[in-house]
Formats: sequence, structure tokens, C-alpha cells
Amino acid sequence: MPKPALEVADIFRKYGKSFVQKYGSSMSTEQRRVMRAIEICRTAALGGHVDECDECGHQVISYNSCRNRHCPKCQTLAKAEWLEARRDELLPVEYYHVVFTIPDSLAAIALQNKRIVYNILFQAASKTLLTIAADPQHLGAQIGVTAVLHTWGQNLMHHPHIHCVVPGGGLTPEGEKWISCRTGFFLPVKVLSRLFRRLFLEALIKAFQQGKLFFYGKNRHLIRPETFNQFIESCRKIEWVVYAKPPFGGPETVLDYLARYTHRIAIANHRLLSMKEGKVTFTLKNYRNEGKQEAMTLQAYEFIRRFLLQAYEFIRRFLLHVLPHQFMRIRYYGFLANRHRAENIQLCRSLLNITEEVVSNTPDTQGWAVRLQALTGKDPLLCPHCGCGHLITIQTLPPLKFNQSRSPPGVYPS
Repeated sequence: MPKPALEVADIFRKYGKSFVQKYGSSMSTEQRRVMRAIEICRTAALGGHVDECDECGHQVISYNSCRNRHCPKCQTLAKAEWLEARRDELLPVEYYHVVFTIPDSLAAIALQNKRIVYNILFQAASKTLLTIAADPQHLGAQIGVTAVLHTWGQNLMHHPHIHCVVPGGGLTPEGEKWISCRTGFFLPVKVLSRLFRRLFLEALIKAFQQGKLFFYGKNRHLIRPETFNQFIESCRKIEWVVYAKPPFGGPETVLDYLARYTHRIAIANHRLLSMKEGKVTFTLKNYRNEGKQEAMTLQAYEFIRRFLLQAYEFIRRFLLHVLPHQFMRIRYYGFLANRHRAENIQLCRSLLNITEEVVSNTPDTQGWAVRLQALTGKDPLLCPHCGCGHLITIQTLPPLKFNQSRSPPGVYPS
């Protein structure tokens, strides 16, 4: 894939320093680290290696990636590894996509209390699906849920919501039978919406009573219990949005669909159009106009501010059971819960009479080049000059060494 004409890193390099001088007092350490990582990604600052074609002798210098999960250039391989690990978990059933969204008034509170409110969002959405699905009046089964947190809309404004991908059926309480949902229908949206609203607000009230919520600026008045209670009552009176999309055509389309969501960031480089006279223009889908592609122009300062608001919480992507103090934005529930996932998948496959042997292709059994080729369809080691030979590393380039008393050029000290 050719390099985009404009990258987020270009914007940070040009406007980042003056932006930090103006807004640095309100920036977190995580936000500064994101800017620093994106700016020096795949530059000499991080070191690299020299590759040579084994056929024509053409040499290519490749610099190392920052591997920050907010970086637009570092998601392809991470996505390939995650999808490969999920491949053997697919079942030959319909899959459904359910989206849980909170009202804009609550989104403002979430922005000031990200860890607490995002956890509540996960808990309320997952419990809603598991509870309604387990009800004998609906499905009467334990389902499996893959939930992914997104915090942005197409215009980069704060818009927290949960994408849930769910197999169309589940296990009976005793685990002796697979129950399929009706063809083309998963669970009633209105029932999901109202239970989701109740569970979310109950958890939010509990967090408030425990003194875990903080309010700043326009929300500062909510610090008073009577005002907060009035606010909660106003949230109860409106309909919350839970959207269930039509089922996928089959399990073979699920991984491709998941790839669009699991490792997506606030904005990709290919959406950037231009950077002129202190303004950044990028494309977006206008869902109020049938999803047509349109262009939006923002002042560069405003663009960086919006991007960082989304990037701030996404640094907490590490798995909870590996780094428990970090935030995990991809989570699994029901029979897909991490502890017994392998056993449950095996049981589901047995109950669905799937007899073929599953060959595991986990990331540990393949090199990065093989996984990347499987995802993109292109051999990353193929010589770009002759198109016949393959690149072999002949020299390693160490990272640049900087004076301890100052940061690398264009990098923002913490």
C-alpha cells in the first residue's frame, strides 16, 4: 500500500510544539506520550535495519515502529495477530452485530471519568445481552459476546459506544444442547434498550455515591446530590439507542467485519486530504445524508485536540489479565469469556456436529511477514525494485542517542 500523502504524524510535527505550548497545562502524560510516539514512528529516532535484495542487490532502509496502539501506522500487524487468534473460535451459525450507545449528556460525564464510565458501559451492555438471552421467553441460552469500545464519531467528537458481535445462539444452562435463535432475528431491541438504560444508570448512581465520579467545567453543578439525581431522572425519561444490525451472511464474513472495528483508531491516515494555512481537511461519512463521503476542515489546533481526546483512553488496550492496571477495550463474555473459552468453543462445535479437525494458526506459529501477507495479500519482503528477489537484513541501525538534558527534535517532554 503506497504511503499516504499526509499523515497524522505530519500534523504533529508541524503544529505539535506550538499546540503543547498553548494547551500543555491541560494535557495528560498519556496524551504527550501518544504525540511523541506517533511523531517519531518509523523514523531514525527509533532505529531500524538495512535490507538487501538477494537477487538484484537493491537496498532498502526500514525504520522501527513505535508500536503504540493509537498510532495509525502500527495497527496492521497487531490486527493480523488478533484475527488469527480468533479464527478457530468461529462457529457455523449466523452472527449478529449489536451497538449500545449512551446519550450525549452522559457522554460528557464519560469524558471526565473515562475509566469508571467506560467500565460501566461494558458491564451494562454485556449484562443486558446475557440476561435477555438467558430468559426462556426469548432465547433461554448462555450466549457468547465479543465487545469492542469505540469513543469517537466520524467527525472526531466524543461518542462512546460498544460494538458487540454475537453468535446467533447459545448453550443451555446445563450445557447439553445448542439453542439457535430465529433466522434473521436475535433479541428484541426495545427490551435490550430499557434494561441497558436501567443497568447503566444504577451503576452510575452507585459510583456517584461511592465518590468515584468527578465533575468539571459545565458539569460542576452535578457534584450536588440533588442536582445529580435530577440529571439521572432526565436520562430515564429518554429512549436510549441500541441498534441491532442484520445478521452476517455467514461466519466467513465475521472476521473481515471484526477487522474494521477491533483495531480501528480515531482517524486513519488515508482519511487526511490536506494541511494548508493552519487547517486540516479530512473525509467523513455523513450518516444524516445516507452515509455519503464529505470533507470537513478544522483548524490544526482543533484537529489535534479532538484526536488526542480519543487517543487518551485508547492507551489502555492491554488485556486485563496481563496488565490489570490498564484498560482493556476488547472484552469477551458468556461462553467466550477468557477463562473457559477454549473448552466452551470445543463444546459448541461438538453440539453443532462439527467434525473437521481445527488446525490452529496462532501468531506463535507464523512469522510476522507470513501473517501480514495473509492479511494484505502482498509479500512485505518482496523486493520493490526487481519484484523477484526477497529482502534480507544485512545491517541493524541503533536508535538515535539524544542529550539527556533535552528531548529529541519535536518531542514533547513529560
